[in-house]
Amino acid sequence: MKLKSLLSLTFLFLFLVSQAQNDEDDYNTEIIWGLTKNTNSGLIGGGIFKLARRQKDNVFTTYGVEIVNVKHPKEYRYPSPSGTYFTFGKQNFLYSIRGNYGREKLFFKKAPQQGVQISGIVAAGPTIGIIAPYYVLTSSGYEQYDPQKHTSRGSIQGSGKLFQGLGESNITLGLNAKAGLSFEFGAFKNNVAGVEVGISMEAFPKEIVIIPTQDNRAIFTALYFSMYWGTRK
Repeated sequence: MKLKSLLSLTFLFLFLVSQAQNDEDDYNTEIIWGLTKNTNSGLIGGGIFKLARRQKDNVFTTYGVEIVNVKHPKEYRYPSPSGTYFTFGKQNFLYSIRGNYGREKLFFKKAPQQGVQISGIVAAGPTIGIIAPYYVLTSSGYEQYDPQKHTSRGSIQGSGKLFQGLGESNITLGLNAKAGLSFEFGAFKNNVAGVEVGISMEAFPKEIVIIPTQDNRAIFTALYFSMYWGTRK
């Protein structure tokens, strides 16, 4: 299904359920943290933190921070003679630190100690993009991948060290936005546990070169899935 169709269905569902129920809950502040995965990431895409404060009735103002590793869709990992795995063709990492401000509307209130609470979420804000060089191990030592020099997988003996090259990063600024649904399954009144699913978009002023031999993008769209825990009062 195309991204545009998924977006339309998401907003249609938000509208329909908002007409169905509008109960008032009994907490004013919610703090959550968790892990997120998206279609531009690996098994674990990054971490999330969010603070929500009641604005009125079932509407909350949200403040969030996400730290995400954004991958190119053509990334493939290969085993190396050193026993590690490396991504052939990759020249840079892209780490996104996303700040966002938004609104969360409670559609279905969870019954005490049971049931599911459903909320709709929209948020947007600035992004700090960290472009860090991707290092590989060769016969000459550790060096940033270069498509002119490392022309075959056989020239690479392994991957770089954890966070190697992070101090040589370049910084770029961008914007991010997302829309999604939150399903909260917490068993106790003041505890929060649940999942959030939705669509996100991130835009930078120019293309971010992750794999130089492939098409690179300045705008990244993705479907995301987050697991979160937290507390409310």
